[in-house]
Amino acid sequence: MKFSLDMRKTASANANIYYGKSKNARQKLKGVKKALEETQRRIEKLEKEKGKVMQEFLERIPEKREARKRKWFEKFRWFHSSDGFLVVGGRDATTNEILIKRYTEKDDLVFHADIYGAPFFVIKNPGGREIPESTLNEAARASASYSKAWSSGMGSCDVYYVKPEQVSKEAPAGQYIGKGAFMIYGRKNFLRDTPLEIGIGFTADGEVVGGPPGAIAENSSYIVRISPGDVKSGQLAKEIKEWVMKNSGNEKLKKTRLEDIQRFIPSGKGRVITQASKRPAGI
Repeated sequence: MKFSLDMRKTASANANIYYGKSKNARQKLKGVKKALEETQRRIEKLEKEKGKVMQEFLERIPEKREARKRKWFEKFRWFHSSDGFLVVGGRDATTNEILIKRYTEKDDLVFHADIYGAPFFVIKNPGGREIPESTLNEAARASASYSKAWSSGMGSCDVYYVKPEQVSKEAPAGQYIGKGAFMIYGRKNFLRDTPLEIGIGFTADGEVVGGPPGAIAENSSYIVRISPGDVKSGQLAKEIKEWVMKNSGNEKLKKTRLEDIQRFIPSGKGRVITQASKRPAGI
C-alpha cells in the first residue's frame, strides 16, 4: 500500500490526517451498507409484486384452445335443429354462391326469406328422411332473422322453401343474375309471418352458439332470446354475457369473448326479449 506524507508536518500530525480519513471512510461504508440493505429490500418487494401482477395477468388471458380442423360448414352460418338436422346458411354473396353450387344436394331443402338480398339457408338431409315441421320452422326463422328484414325493424316476414332442382343460375332472356343470387322456378312453399328472433346460447363448456331459439335451447344450458332493436351489438353482447354470468355460476364463461356473441347478432343491432336457463315455452 502506498500513501503520501506531508514532510512539513510531524509524524503525529500526518497520522491524525489519515485517522480522520479512515473515520470518514467508515462512516461512508456504514451508509453504503445501509443503502444496499434498503435496495435489497426494495428488490425483494418488487419481485413479490411482480409475481402477483404476472399471476393476475395470466388469469386474464383466455384459455388457449387446441387447434382443430374446421368442418366445411363452419365457414357459413349453421346450427343443428332440435331434431338433429344440420342447417347451413350464407353469410354474404360469396358464401351464398358456394353453398348452393357446391354443398346443396338432391334431398336437401333450400330456404329464402321473401325479401331482396336475403341469404339462402339449406337443411341438409343426406339420408333422405322426412323433415319434421319443427326443423322447417327453425330454418325459416334463421332465414328471416338473418335477412334485411331485421335491420328494417320488422317483427316477421314470409319465408319460402323449395327443392334444390328449382334453384338455378339460368336467367330469363335479357336478365342478369348477380353473384350470390339465383332464380327460383316452380312452386314455392311459404311459411307466412315467420317471427324474427334469434337465440344466443351458452354450453356447459363455455361455447357460444346461435340461431333459432328452439334449436339453440336444445343445444345449450343457458339461452338469451333477442329480436330487432336499436342496441348496438357490442353493448348487447355485454348485457347478454353479464346476465349469463350472474345466473349460471359457470366460471368458464368469464373467458367468453364478446365478439363470439356479437357474430350471432343480425345486422349488428337488437334487443333482449327473454332470458331463460331452460328451453323457453312456446318455441
